Amino acid sequence: MNFLLVMIGWCVLLVLCWPLALLLVLLVPVVWLVALPFRVAAMAVEGLLALIRAVFFLPARLLGHRG
Repeated sequence: MNFLLVMIGWCVLLVLCWPLALLLVLLVPVVWLVALPFRVAAMAVEGLLALIRAVFFLPARLLGHRG
């Protein structure tokens, strides 16, 4: 459903201002490629924080806390 709304919005933009619609088609993959390293870094930071949390709560889990 989301893809359908994006396509309808792009078609409306194509009718109203075709140079902007074509520029959007060219820039979306470039923006995605630029954002990709930041997404990978965010996953790495999230994993590191999960590891720190697991180490921090390890004594409570060893003592039998069910949270």
